[in-house]
Amino acid sequence: MKLFISPRAPNPRRVVMFIAEKGLSGIEQEVVDIGTGQHQSEAFRARSPLAKVPVLELDDGRILGETRAICTYLEGLAPQPNLMGTDHEERAFIEMADRRVELYLFGGIVNCIRHTHPGLAALEQPQFPDFGHSQGEKVRDVARWLDRQLAEQPFVAGQRFTIADITAFCALEFARGLMRFQPASEGMPHLQAYRDRIAARASAGL
Repeated sequence: MKLFISPRAPNPRRVVMFIAEKGLSGIEQEVVDIGTGQHQSEAFRARSPLAKVPVLELDDGRILGETRAICTYLEGLAPQPNLMGTDHEERAFIEMADRRVELYLFGGIVNCIRHTHPGLAALEQPQFPDFGHSQGEKVRDVARWLDRQLAEQPFVAGQRFTIADITAFCALEFARGLMRFQPASEGMPHLQAYRDRIAARASAGL
């Protein structure tokens, strides 16, 4: 299998971290340079018609796009350690947590950065700075909610590490780098402590 990634993009990082947590080996990585527009090339669009990374090329030549779909495939390929739920009930609650983090935290961070950061102007035309700044404020509302959750439980979906934590951590790291978002400095100690704990995992350093 071959995974197409862009190293600084947060969605590919989610898949790379998922693979590391699974202990999977033998998945080749190929870098797509989105900074130079390589993702818009005819060759890459043949694999990813919407020019998005990551993309997983299976051994039989089929192409699987979208971060969570790729992770679902890998979860089936390597069921242990389980990251997405052991039965329908746990899967539903983990997916709820993951979707909340993806849609309202991760998505808001991405919108804020893409519409306010000058380095992203080439990828987001036109930029709407007012929209970006409003997304940054909404993100902080979600982060404060998550801080309260983490005051009561060790992980985003409850008592154990799951895919929801990968999504949350990669979102926080993206915000830390390009939004200069530091939860502790904004009155969110539980979220900061959580981020620091996840950062200590071997998979977080990849």
